[in-house]
Amino acid sequence: MTPQILTDGAFRAFYREHNPWLQGWLRRRLGCTEQAADLAQDTYLQYLTSQPTEPIIEPRAYLTTLAKRVLFNFWRRRDLEHSYLEALSASPAQYVPSEEERALIIDTLTTIDHALRGVPPLAKQAFLLSQLYEMPYHAIADQLGISVMTVRRYMKQALTACCLAIH
Repeated sequence: MTPQILTDGAFRAFYREHNPWLQGWLRRRLGCTEQAADLAQDTYLQYLTSQPTEPIIEPRAYLTTLAKRVLFNFWRRRDLEHSYLEALSASPAQYVPSEEERALIIDTLTTIDHALRGVPPLAKQAFLLSQLYEMPYHAIADQLGISVMTVRRYMKQALTACCLAIH
């Protein structure tokens, strides 16, 4: 099947027809008009890049599915940022990064988090124990109840996923 081609005029009509509803749907979940407007735009960007192969019979259901993904990513990034800032507040003042460095760090953490979604949970846990807590492989193996060889295999999976996500 070939992707559904949407002309500029057809997209504008689609946007005008569904955007008020979509922003209302998002506003009810977020409690904020401005964030709802931003995430609605992100949802339409997902719509434009998804290239459905079939005509969309239920546009609101399709937009809801896309918006749920956008919301999930928004909440996940917000939680990640909150955790990072909480950890940062415990750091001495001389080690606090600039706003630009914070933004880069949060973007990198988000990329790594996204990359690790594709690896098994134990591989993710082994990677985090190694990277965040600097645990040696034998200690990770003991904590997770697996062999050191399995820890090595998990580390390879996680590191490969991270490298592929960054490049």
